[in-house]
Amino acid sequence: MITEQSEDNARIIIVKPNKSATWRTNLYALIAISIPSLGAAIGFALLGAWPILPFAGAELMALAGALYYVSWNLEYRQIVTVSEQFIRVEKGYFVPKRTWLWARSETAVNVISPRNKWEGPQLWLHNRESRTAIGEFLNKDESEDLLKRLRAELPVNTYGSERDVTL
Repeated sequence: MITEQSEDNARIIIVKPNKSATWRTNLYALIAISIPSLGAAIGFALLGAWPILPFAGAELMALAGALYYVSWNLEYRQIVTVSEQFIRVEKGYFVPKRTWLWARSETAVNVISPRNKWEGPQLWLHNRESRTAIGEFLNKDESEDLLKRLRAELPVNTYGSERDVTL
């Protein structure tokens, strides 16, 4: 998902993975699955098959852990701030973990053509010293939309079919 804001003569492009459910929705789904599962486990335990209780609990804990892990990974953000002089790229969960700050005049977009018609292009921002991928988790339409937004601000320096480009 791509959103855009303007703030203090800067264009802010926020790129994040698509999220079908919030953590609260995942908790409701976990509760909806837990009620019949624990109900059946308690019923079998009352009939004398008590060893089923730890397995039912472990199953629900594994499901809760998987839902939490996926929900946490979907909080990932990439924020590209384009001002008159600088390009700032921030990546992280909840707070920026990595930040790149480049001069706008030295920054360009690298576009790598998709392998097939269902993929979108791979996008990289780079300058002479370093590079970073942008929007690697986006679908085809969103990747093309991000490319269009980046092209409006930065030149496309390289465009090709190379899969492993080093700059």
